[in-house]
Amino acid sequence: MSRTSPARRLRSGPERDRVAAELKTKYAQGASIRALAEQTDRSYGGVHRLLADAGVVFRPRGGAIRKAAEPS
Repeated sequence: MSRTSPARRLRSGPERDRVAAELKTKYAQGASIRALAEQTDRSYGGVHRLLADAGVVFRPRGGAIRKAAEPS
């Protein structure tokens, strides 16, 4: 399998902490993990790991639950 861009590895240290903090801020403002992964050209798992390392409390999956329509 070929990649269109090189792998984006972040070593430990200040650069990783900076990226994780930026992702944490955007996630707190409502961005999804998938959107952040696309914006940063990283995998979903990579973004999830950075967020977890930054101490993010993840939102539940699936978004808001809709109420059932009342019968007419």
